[in-house]
Amino acid sequence: MPEFTLKIRRYLPESGEAPYWQDYTVDLEGHRSVLEGILTARAEQDGTIGIRCSCRAAICGSCGVRINGRAALACKTHLEEALESSQADGEIVVEPMGNMPVLKDLIVDMDAVHWKKIQRVTPWLLPEGPPPEREYVVPHEAMVDVTQSMACIQCGACVSDCLSMEVDSDFIGPAALAKAYRFVGDPRDGQHEERLKDLSEDPAGIYDCTHCFNCIEACPKGVAPMNQIMRLRRMAGDDYEIVDRNNGHRHEQAFTSLVRDNGILWEAELLPRSYGGDSFFGKFAPAAGLELADSLPAIVRALMRRKVTPMGALRPHKIPKEDREQVERIYERVEGRDERLELNLYITGFEDEDEPAGETESQAAAESQGSSA
Repeated sequence: MPEFTLKIRRYLPESGEAPYWQDYTVDLEGHRSVLEGILTARAEQDGTIGIRCSCRAAICGSCGVRINGRAALACKTHLEEALESSQADGEIVVEPMGNMPVLKDLIVDMDAVHWKKIQRVTPWLLPEGPPPEREYVVPHEAMVDVTQSMACIQCGACVSDCLSMEVDSDFIGPAALAKAYRFVGDPRDGQHEERLKDLSEDPAGIYDCTHCFNCIEACPKGVAPMNQIMRLRRMAGDDYEIVDRNNGHRHEQAFTSLVRDNGILWEAELLPRSYGGDSFFGKFAPAAGLELADSLPAIVRALMRRKVTPMGALRPHKIPKEDREQVERIYERVEGRDERLELNLYITGFEDEDEPAGETESQAAAESQGSSA
């Protein structure tokens, strides 16, 4: 029977000592889970190892940890797969999830961060008017639309790997914002605009996400929290025309128009247009002038280190004509649609089996490019 070495990060608060690493070797088949390896080590070698677990079937989300530096469910990760992805010289590195206080060993305080953030978005329906005599009747498409965010098992993996939360602990976070879309997308809720305005105006709200995609990679259930955050943004800015005090919507508009007009981002124009208006004259607005003044030290350092040149800042970047025309075609296709296309895997509830696989894949790729524009 093969042997696997688990390198577990230990922390015993009652000892008063700093965290440390400890190795445990277990004899298990490779298809067994990392959780089974940890429980075997606890049962046979060290009964003080602390880890949460319950269903052992990737349903409850209790056993979320970091395996080889990435958040994962210990019960869903096979030992042999974990060993293949390890960079630790034949050892499987297991440590507690990030962005949350550690209580003991692999157990983190989810109440202090994860559940606190969930409560922040008011995770229940707020219907308007008196309730109906019988049940609420909801269109099939509407409920299928929120199914993706409803699939969350609250394991905290996305919170653990969120780079925005690492930089700004006030950020509401991917799990809570995905939960927010579950209610914003539900037609039974009567506070859609109020919810969106609240999350837009909050400096740690929907515009605090940096699009790092870590939450999408970490999620074991395909919830794709970042996608739900982007949908909240589109609803807030496009559907309800909420112009937030954080300049998040203006920033997105400036980014989009600069790429459309030049085929590539013109970085020097992005900041003034985000604060002063989406035109060349935006830099002359008082708000843009103040922001440029605050950014002057960073601009001077960039010039001194030759990361940018004066002419490079004054003129947009040039790309080949055929590439620019291709960008224009993407914009024409996206903006020419009668309705906005939402890239939600659950939007129909049915797989299209009529189209050939190759055609479906190419169309999906084209739609993905168009949506990102």
